[in-house]
Amino acid sequence: MVADPGGGGGGGRGRGGSARWAGMAGAPTLLLLPALLLALTAPPRGAAELTDGNNEHLKREHSLIKPYQGVGSSSMPLWDFQGSTMLTSQYVRLTPDERSKEGSIWNRVPCFLKDWELHVQFKIHGAGKKNLHGDGFALWYTRERLTAGPVFGSKDNFHGLAIFLDTYPNDEATERVFPYISAMVNNGSLNYDHGKDGRWTELAGCTADIRNQNHDTFLAIRYSRGRLTVMTDVEDKNEWKNCFDVAGVRLPTGYFFGASAGTGDLSDNHDIISMKLFQLMVEHTPEEENIDWTKIEPSVSLLKSPKDNVDDPTGNFRSGPLTGWKVFLLLLCSLLGIIVCAVVGAVVFQKRQERNKRFY
Repeated sequence: MVADPGGGGGGGRGRGGSARWAGMAGAPTLLLLPALLLALTAPPRGAAELTDGNNEHLKREHSLIKPYQGVGSSSMPLWDFQGSTMLTSQYVRLTPDERSKEGSIWNRVPCFLKDWELHVQFKIHGAGKKNLHGDGFALWYTRERLTAGPVFGSKDNFHGLAIFLDTYPNDEATERVFPYISAMVNNGSLNYDHGKDGRWTELAGCTADIRNQNHDTFLAIRYSRGRLTVMTDVEDKNEWKNCFDVAGVRLPTGYFFGASAGTGDLSDNHDIISMKLFQLMVEHTPEEENIDWTKIEPSVSLLKSPKDNVDDPTGNFRSGPLTGWKVFLLLLCSLLGIIVCAVVGAVVFQKRQERNKRFY
């Protein structure tokens, strides 16, 4: 069970979980091979269990939940907003369905959690048809806050993490299917290239049908022990679907959560309905506890050079570790190799036994 990202504070919402691969010890024999094959050919599930959303793990100082306080005013407790952002009793509208608008909302309280999970309920909708809408919105965990800019209404060359929900393909040559969700980690040295839809600096991404839906749409962002996992619930199935899962991500504590959106010649309504932050109860080693997490520089240890990032229409990440189906296929190939070697060995052994019998 995970939390309902909707209006209430602590109600549960049933969703499909996921399991880690279990280690298997011992050398397989011919008698164990069928069972081993059956276990490995089962479809792999998502890469990380999401929190159950218990109230004791909900961090209200970092959460935006209905009923909102400050409706009709220019500010609200714990949150600041700017630009075209409008607070209503039902949603926070970052931009209306109008051209050339920018808006954002930012938490005032820096987050010092090492392990966290953010559930966001949102809605992107408008009158535009086919590709006549844009541009999308971004979710942020960054050092900077309340700084307008060209990246979905917020600052370029940021420090921290950004999750982009991009609804318009600026690069006509792209093979991606839009809307497209992607992640970017930045230490202030990288520019987001709108013309290429951020392809050169993308850490991972997936396609998701998130626009003009008649049902609730949700996104979950989990960061724990250097692993970044993003999942969606946008198909009205009441379950999380894996978008991407990447290890080797380093993010400091003391940054701010926020959301921003921008429109250009094309537009959409970009609404945030709730943002719920949960603390993950994770044990760390004494060495990790002694680290000054506020001094960590945002980085990705497995991120390739931008020139190595190429389009992958399947949505598989281009620079992460071996996870999910990649691990499954690797294990399956290894298992098939073991089976072949075992069968060949058995045949050779049997022939040698028959040959030895002829000499007696």
